[in-house]
Amino acid sequence: MIAPMDKLAFFGREIGIVIAMLLGFGFGFFLERAGFGSARKLCANWYGRDFAVIRVMFTAVLVCMIGLFGLHYAGLLYLDLVYINPTYIWPQLVGALLLGIGFAVGGYCPGTTAVAISTGKLDGLSFLFGFLGGVFVFTEGYSFIESFYTSGAMGRVFLADVLHVPHGVLVFIITVFAVGAFVLLRYIQNRVNGVKGKVAAGGK
Repeated sequence: MIAPMDKLAFFGREIGIVIAMLLGFGFGFFLERAGFGSARKLCANWYGRDFAVIRVMFTAVLVCMIGLFGLHYAGLLYLDLVYINPTYIWPQLVGALLLGIGFAVGGYCPGTTAVAISTGKLDGLSFLFGFLGGVFVFTEGYSFIESFYTSGAMGRVFLADVLHVPHGVLVFIITVFAVGAFVLLRYIQNRVNGVKGKVAAGGK
């Protein structure tokens, strides 16, 4: 086993922070290069004009998933030492719904908000103030929602465990689903943008 390297003391906490910072900057850089610092680009996803958001994020999930379990099965990663957020099913479902609504209305999520701010977009800055306001309200009102916040506790759990299937089988199913989704999204995007019609007109 060689990973996770920080948990196995290959380097100290300070080096881990530097690595995390570099990964964060890299993540932001590639988000910006993909155009995700623009609310117009992000909102085009909801209208079927541009599914770059889904393609990029789904690709990131696939790379992480295949890499994580691939290294685990190859004996190069100790999965039990990889931190996974504990599952609290009900508050996380509500949180996902609220995040989705905010994403659909304004076009930004936390990561893309940071990218927008870094490129000087004022709408990204307004989203940051919204996040800070939400954090303040949550912190001050936590005592009123604590019971709900900790409801539906499932601990550290994988989807494969919930479905009672081997991890490798689920990885394969999700990968096949993703490839099919990419093909379907490309078809929908071309239909919405009238790509075939433009090609035919150009040919004439």
